[in-house]
Amino acid sequence: MIALQIQDIKDFMSRLLLSSAFDSFLMVEGSITTFSTFQIDGRFHPDYYSRDEQEDSRLSGRRFSLWKDIRPFCLELIKGKRTPLSFHFTFQLSPENTEKLLAQADSSFSVSDVNGLVLNIRFEGGTLSCVTGTSLKLFTMDKSLDQAWDRMIQKFFTQQNLAFTLP
Repeated sequence: MIALQIQDIKDFMSRLLLSSAFDSFLMVEGSITTFSTFQIDGRFHPDYYSRDEQEDSRLSGRRFSLWKDIRPFCLELIKGKRTPLSFHFTFQLSPENTEKLLAQADSSFSVSDVNGLVLNIRFEGGTLSCVTGTSLKLFTMDKSLDQAWDRMIQKFFTQQNLAFTLP
């Protein structure tokens, strides 16, 4: 687990809300506080879709909605002349990308061992931080997956030109 302090909040917010940079992440939950607090439950409800749409491979078996599907609603709540008082988003790496990370890291874990690789994004008191987390379905003292996930997030932020520091 690492905590990254975001250096350029305006640039980060632009990438988060106006670009596809984070679109492949799953949205677990979130909240945005402006004049009121808006809670977002990212759990995916397949029954909303027709039977044909449910059979689409992009929808089948998904537990959470993609950020790209929720992003426009969050943008609508955040945009404007006033900065939100706070917000919090919990993202999770998709099972497909988790499998890629496990392969790249030559990990002994399987996708079925991983409950979630999460990225918590929190804006509060004028600062923006991102904290990684790992949830496994089994107990282990092996921290290699945590370290691989932390490296991947730092690499992702660097590739996206998102300035950060490690406090």
